[in-house]
Amino acid sequence: QVQLVESGGGLVQAGGSLRLSCVASRSMFSFNVVGWYRQAPGKQRELVAVVTSGETTNYADSVEGRFTISRDNTKNTVYLQMNSLKPEDTAVYYCNARKYTSAYWGQGTQVTVSS
Repeated sequence: QVQLVESGGGLVQAGGSLRLSCVASRSMFSFNVVGWYRQAPGKQRELVAVVTSGETTNYADSVEGRFTISRDNTKNTVYLQMNSLKPEDTAVYYCNARKYTSAYWGQGTQVTVSS
């Protein structure tokens, strides 16, 4: 069983920054894609950013240029650096890891951006 543990969420003012971390219980090399999703109250869960095993990244249009995803394979960790945060970025952020048809989720970390 794969475990993903997120950290780094919190309360920040608009324009501020946060860095989320997600530590996996096994090597990042074992996953095809790792990334971050978010879910705001009353809304569906949506993709924020993903990175493939080949280091290809993909971002939601709403965060492009403000957020950066990266992975440290030596620490089994994927990061999400979030800059220029906006109130609409408020959500629970979930780490996700996929290998072929298997998908794993973390428990989520709350990010709240005040105006």
